[in-house]
Amino acid sequence: MEEEQRSELRLAGLRQPVAGGLPQSQPGGGLGAPGLYYRAWGLGSGQAGQGLDLVQERANDQPAAVSVQPPWACLSVTGPQGQGGSRAGSRGRRPLCSQPGCGRPLPAPSSWRQPRGASQRWARSGHLVPACYGPVGLGAASEEHAAGEGALFREHGLSGVMAQQRGSDQLLRRGTRHPGVLPRRGRGLQAENQREEAPWRKGAQQTRDREGRRSSGAGSHPPQHGARARHVRSLRVMENLPAVTTEEPAPMGRGPVGPSGGGSSRDQVRTVAMRPSVTWEKAGPKEAKAPVRGDEAPPARVAGPAAGTPPCQMGVYPTDLTLQLLAVRRKSGLRDPGLQQTLRGQLRLLENDSREMARVLGELSARLLSIHSDQDRIVVTFKTFEEIWKFSTYHALGFTHHCLANLLMDQAFWLLSPSEEEETAIQVHVDENALRLTHESLLIQEGPFFVLCPDHHVRVMTGPRDAGNGPQALRQASGAPQGEAAPETDSSPPSPSVSSEEVAVAAAPEPLIPFHQWALRIPQDPIDDAMGGPVMPGNPLMAVGLASALADFQGLGPEEMTFRGGDLIEILGAQVPSLPWCVGRHAASGQVGFVRSSLISMQGPVSELESAIFLNEEEKSFFSEGCFSEEDARQLLRRMSGTDVCSVYSLDSVEEAETEQPQEKEIPPPCLSPEPQETLQKVKNVLEQCKTCPGCPQEPASWGLCAASSDVSLQDPEEPSFCLEAEDDWEDPEALSSLLLFLNASGYKASFHGLYDVALPWLSSVFRSFSDEEELTGRLAQARGAAKKAGLLMALARLCFLLGRLCSRRLKLSQARVYFEEALGALEGSFGDLFLVVAVYANLASIYRKQKNREKCAQVVPKAMALLLGTPDHICSTEAEGEILQLALRRAVGGQSLQAEARACFLLARHHVHLKQPEEALPFLERLLLLHRDSGAPEAAWLSDCYLLLADIYSRKCLPHLVLSCVKVASLRTRGSLAGSLRSVNLVLQNTPQPHSLPAQTSHYLRQALASLTPGTGQALRGPLYTSLAQLYSHHGCHGPAITFMTQAVEASAVAGVHAIVDHLVALAWLHVLHGQSPVALDILQSVQDAVVASEDQEGVIANMVAVALKRTGRTRQAAESYYRALRAARDLGQQRNQAVGLANFGALCLHAGASRLAQHYLLEAVRLFSRLPLGECGRDFTHVLLQLGHLCTRQGPAQQGKGYYEWALLVAVEMGHVESQLRAVQRLCHFYSAVMPSEAQCVIYHELQLSLACKVADKVLEGQLLETISQLYLSLGTERAYKSALDYTKRSLGIFIDLQKKEKEAHAWLQAGKIYYILRQSELVDLYIQVAQNVALYTGDPNLGLELFEAAGDIFFDGAWEREKAVSFYRDRALPLAVTTGNRKAELRLCNKLVALLATLEEPQEGLEFAHMALALSITLGDRLNERVAYHRLAALQHRLGHGELAEHFYLKALSLCNSPLEFDEETLYYVKVYLVLGDIIFYDLKDPFDAAGYYQLALAAAVDLGNKKAQLKIYTRLATIYHNFLLDREKSLFFYQKARTFATELNVRRVNLPPLPLCGWAPWLAPSHPR
Repeated sequence: MEEEQRSELRLAGLRQPVAGGLPQSQPGGGLGAPGLYYRAWGLGSGQAGQGLDLVQERANDQPAAVSVQPPWACLSVTGPQGQGGSRAGSRGRRPLCSQPGCGRPLPAPSSWRQPRGASQRWARSGHLVPACYGPVGLGAASEEHAAGEGALFREHGLSGVMAQQRGSDQLLRRGTRHPGVLPRRGRGLQAENQREEAPWRKGAQQTRDREGRRSSGAGSHPPQHGARARHVRSLRVMENLPAVTTEEPAPMGRGPVGPSGGGSSRDQVRTVAMRPSVTWEKAGPKEAKAPVRGDEAPPARVAGPAAGTPPCQMGVYPTDLTLQLLAVRRKSGLRDPGLQQTLRGQLRLLENDSREMARVLGELSARLLSIHSDQDRIVVTFKTFEEIWKFSTYHALGFTHHCLANLLMDQAFWLLSPSEEEETAIQVHVDENALRLTHESLLIQEGPFFVLCPDHHVRVMTGPRDAGNGPQALRQASGAPQGEAAPETDSSPPSPSVSSEEVAVAAAPEPLIPFHQWALRIPQDPIDDAMGGPVMPGNPLMAVGLASALADFQGLGPEEMTFRGGDLIEILGAQVPSLPWCVGRHAASGQVGFVRSSLISMQGPVSELESAIFLNEEEKSFFSEGCFSEEDARQLLRRMSGTDVCSVYSLDSVEEAETEQPQEKEIPPPCLSPEPQETLQKVKNVLEQCKTCPGCPQEPASWGLCAASSDVSLQDPEEPSFCLEAEDDWEDPEALSSLLLFLNASGYKASFHGLYDVALPWLSSVFRSFSDEEELTGRLAQARGAAKKAGLLMALARLCFLLGRLCSRRLKLSQARVYFEEALGALEGSFGDLFLVVAVYANLASIYRKQKNREKCAQVVPKAMALLLGTPDHICSTEAEGEILQLALRRAVGGQSLQAEARACFLLARHHVHLKQPEEALPFLERLLLLHRDSGAPEAAWLSDCYLLLADIYSRKCLPHLVLSCVKVASLRTRGSLAGSLRSVNLVLQNTPQPHSLPAQTSHYLRQALASLTPGTGQALRGPLYTSLAQLYSHHGCHGPAITFMTQAVEASAVAGVHAIVDHLVALAWLHVLHGQSPVALDILQSVQDAVVASEDQEGVIANMVAVALKRTGRTRQAAESYYRALRAARDLGQQRNQAVGLANFGALCLHAGASRLAQHYLLEAVRLFSRLPLGECGRDFTHVLLQLGHLCTRQGPAQQGKGYYEWALLVAVEMGHVESQLRAVQRLCHFYSAVMPSEAQCVIYHELQLSLACKVADKVLEGQLLETISQLYLSLGTERAYKSALDYTKRSLGIFIDLQKKEKEAHAWLQAGKIYYILRQSELVDLYIQVAQNVALYTGDPNLGLELFEAAGDIFFDGAWEREKAVSFYRDRALPLAVTTGNRKAELRLCNKLVALLATLEEPQEGLEFAHMALALSITLGDRLNERVAYHRLAALQHRLGHGELAEHFYLKALSLCNSPLEFDEETLYYVKVYLVLGDIIFYDLKDPFDAAGYYQLALAAAVDLGNKKAQLKIYTRLATIYHNFLLDREKSLFFYQKARTFATELNVRRVNLPPLPLCGWAPWLAPSHPR
């Protein structure tokens, strides 16, 4: 019974209450019993000193916690009628919360769906929000509700750490429009909410079943939109799917729970056992790890439908899919933990801003629903059948892995060159069963679909079986190609031993794959039903070679072969299954004609798929024809390897001259390491070779890419050697003899290619002077008549074909049909020119189909299909050829022949590419690659070219991530050629998001190009390839590998010419400078100068670089001389840009030497020259010089001029669009307005601009720091509006710190938000945020961070004006014990001082006395005289307040004894005045000793006279006059002091001086009786 009750609670979404209850909240804003924190850091009562003893006493005084109703009990959104619950999604009033005493209305189910791009940090916390709390994160909460958030949490029992754990993530994701609401970034609560909606009660089950039957009987569901429609779909799914059992607790994160790749939670019910309640009695770093990241709980196992259940019996299917991301080693398949953590961190960042992820998934035809970084999962959905088809294709081809890898991995990842065993990759796992269910779901929603029945026939499924709609013949479907009636299936009853369920499963039709669904759905003409007869599943293999006749056959025309049974027939091309005809040659008679496929038996079936796709080697060259020429390769390598460092002076910006710290001199090492010595030796050897052969060519004449691109290269077709003019006499047979004799060739010639091609280029080459096609048609008709008279049948056939093409182009279909029929008759069954036969049949078939001629179509179209598919390398002659090939593809699908399907896909792809319709070729190329992959055929060279052709088409469609993925798959599947590798590099460069950058992905293909070079060939390419790799690595800051590659480039280019070698050596030297090896660079440049092989312009570049290296090594004088030589060389050659760079470098050198005035002069000269040059050439250098000059002006003055240079630099950077330069300029302006000329408004403006630039460069660390800084700037403005803006920026920085897993920054951000809420007087939120900050510190297990956070939390109240008593709890009960335990005596002293001051303010001097003694002891121990004096002073003040006058006097005198002697500052003298005055008051009023009091007053008077403080003297003189007049009875002194007091009163404009100060009598009653009357 108890077990049933517990199960019922689990189904209702409830959990058992926490044993012992939750820790009670402390009035000081704490998290419960203070001992909770100390045990987390291993603190004991014996380690915390007196403060810890107080803490433990207060903890022991707490009442025992009682069992309370768990806060999540109000998550039950449904319940029995009358108990506040109602069915989720029902119409009418909104249901009320079932929490006792709550009664708030629940949000509508649609409001639980979060906006796209939301984060999962809430789900990672492992807790849920109360149901009555409404649509969290929509930013629409009222101010009253936002201000009462903390009260609402406590009202539902969320006290202590549990409240923090929920509140931290919930409040973070509240809308940012109101300062009391934290932003929530997260994605979809839909899965979790639907788990929490209604546990479906038995009372309403029958009604829903009836509704489900009615809905299922209506066929496919009508489209529904919006949240209401999604909820209705959820109801239907839950009605139709079987029950779900849970064996293990499922993760509490949002999104689907179940097997990886499972359907959406809005389409499948998942009843999940809630996690056991978390107890926080021991919340150390390990225990506080509630939402454990990376530890995936076993998913709930969904009892899905039985295998083989037809879609019509499944009801509504899921449309959501889960992608599981894993980081693995490519060869072994084992997981890589390091890369997995990196992957998880990137996913966490994308949870915050998922736009880029949605864009990438959009290219994959998927719609992003949510990201679950804690589970490394992405949930996507699909809306149409086409989307799921494309996604499944991309995933099967391996594109999803590389698309997400390109998004999630940074550029440094692609520059790694690990060994093959250690190479890592990202894999995306999708549950194939869930993918199939999603496909079937969308098929059902979109209407009739195609299924494969048990009798191996393809039929149409128009609706559910229980509605009486079973599979129908394909002829009844829209656009079905087959015309046969469905054969009768075996209707005999099953054997008794077989159950009815097994029969139902075995007889269930299976939906076809998406590509087949699409191929059969393509609209076709109904006339296609009569073409070719029935398609019976038979032998699916294509056949070549010899065949034997099975029966006699009499041809019905000259084109059909007549044969007898047993005759041997040689198949021309191939026999394609599912087609009724093929072309063959009779072995005995030699007759060529069409042969009935059903009457022959093939002897040579094609076993390999590649042989079926390509009937000869020439067809394979289609994928690489004209895609990447040698000239393209030259331009590519020039772009990759080209650098201006060899021709343009390099600006000395390696170490920023405008930085605050002075540059450190680079100390030359005593001796070079072996590697630099080896490099120098190689340089000398190369220079020696330059001297021996100075006349070597600089660039090879040919690189041999044409031979490397493909194994077979087609020769250009020959053109006719004659040309006919319009002025010729076309009626003269002699004038047409050349044309007729040329066209009357019995066989095919290469020059006929232009005649048969669809573009008809033959017309422009032979008939050049004809501008009007009408005139040309008339002249060709005359030629046709001449050919008919002369009996030139082949010429007649070709002329009729040409006339038919011209008429067809002008849409004269009937006239074109007559010409094509005449051409067919002129052939008289001849197959000598097979390409002509194919062209005639293809054009005639297209004409018949356009004219709806059913009888003729039945005769011609099947033969045209046989010719198109069976003829190797036929020529495309009509745009309508694609329709015939589509028909052949449909027949191949119906006949279930993968080889015929592959052949048809290849021909269709080639057809569309030839017609300049590459996008139409995409599905066929993708299907062709899939068929080859599934066949298990060995890798072939054409695959790489096919992938690259596919990538080129993706590039034209602006799908950059698919391009990169396709290129990567091509390189992994096959060993690419040199041309293929360079083509891959070109595709990557074309599809990089930054047009002026070098993407790191190109390194893999450049290495592959190097590997494809054989030792004997391609030597001329090694130099440019190595140089390209060096420039790529240097561009990304990897100077070490860049030096290695450039050294290899120097060796490889030893025969490339002197100028190229010097350029490579200069580039190598510059890389050494960038890498901090200036001595090596000097040796290389010195070797080049000694060899005297450099040109005049190269000498200037070398001199400038030598100066830069000399400056790095601290040789300023030699550097100045070298700069002078470089500047003189630039002036002699008239190179203005080099002059500007030389002057800027010289100015930087002067600044380095301390000559500021001279540096400013040269920098100004450089700016004048730069301002005359176009920004496209020197924009970055110009910006750098302006910033350098601005920094110099801000230091030397005038500062306003420096600001002008900063702004000028910003304008230049904006104009040239360089974000990094803009960022540097804005950083300088931020520093200027914050430190040089402070301006709060300008500082905020430029910091916000810097924030926008940081978002552009995707620097999350910098973005978080800037948000933190901007928050402080707004906080310093001191207005309510500024406080709200500061709160908004703080919350944004908090989100980034959470994503980056920077716990310390996160804790401080939580605390900063709490501080702002304190200023805004929202006390409940203050307590909540402080609790969250403390819990984050507790999670880290770092006691120093905890100490810092506790003290900072106390400072919020200590520095404030209200609720200051809360600071005592933080200082005394939390921070002080941690300071004692960690041995941080300075922090302990600081805390004691704060406690003394605070308790004194709170009128609790007795309690503060203990901490004052502790502060005194710590000050003595630390030897801190200032703090010791402060401690004595505070002890004296406390004793005075407690009425202990003698002790107060003692401690005041101790404090005075610690003052400096002699006194240095007026403040010290003033301190003497005040202390002596206090001492006088104590002695006079408390100890009742006027004589000693007069002595202290006189000491105070001496100090006041020394200080010249007239007000203090007036006060002291007045008191002395009173004492001497009333108590010491010295009239003379009394009169003296009284006169002095009157003098100062007159000077200070004080009207009256009373000798007996009346207020003093109230303080000292003993004075009253002796007061003179």
